[in-house]
Amino acid sequence: MRIYEDTYQHKGMRKQLVETLKEKGITNQEVLTAINNIPRHYFLDSAFDKIAYEDRAFPIGEAQTISQPYTVAFQTQLLEIKRNEKVLEIGSGSLYQTTVLLELGAKVYTIERQKKLYEKHKNYHFKNKYLNIKFFYGDGFEGLPTYGPFDKVLITAAAPFIPPKLIDQMRPGGMMVLPVDEGESQRMLRITKLPDGSLHEESFHNFSFVPMLTGKN
Repeated sequence: MRIYEDTYQHKGMRKQLVETLKEKGITNQEVLTAINNIPRHYFLDSAFDKIAYEDRAFPIGEAQTISQPYTVAFQTQLLEIKRNEKVLEIGSGSLYQTTVLLELGAKVYTIERQKKLYEKHKNYHFKNKYLNIKFFYGDGFEGLPTYGPFDKVLITAAAPFIPPKLIDQMRPGGMMVLPVDEGESQRMLRITKLPDGSLHEESFHNFSFVPMLTGKN
């Protein structure tokens, strides 16, 4: 049984990470505070303990990764999370990004298609702290129609196209943030669903994500 400790050294490394994120252009103070509050090393194998706060992605098994902190901060900042908003997250992964959303006060509905990763979520370290979370094993392209509409949608894998069913599950005025395109690099998009149902699309920097796949594994 792993014993989790959040030491002064870990907290110091987190503060340094936050400074790095500021230097890279993250300006949302609530996002920075959330990242400062969350022990990222809890979401990684203990072998990564000393490097957990480096600004890079790490493997978490099943050919998946925990995203680079800058990527987590950038996507979260684009989403403009407000307390008690319903957020659909596609790609639970390690639950680190999920926890950032929860720390900001969102109600998170998170879908994971990798059965082994989904099974690990039963041992989520913060399940008694964050009560506004629902876990699902399923196909992210399908979303969760019975739980919508959602205020925000976050996709944490490279989508080959904008998933139409997820657009349908957004409320008017809602936002989706996702990396789009196949290949080594993806465009980060923010899509706002206007009151008449049309979409306003904004494009940001390029990032690199594992691909978003259909079905369950």
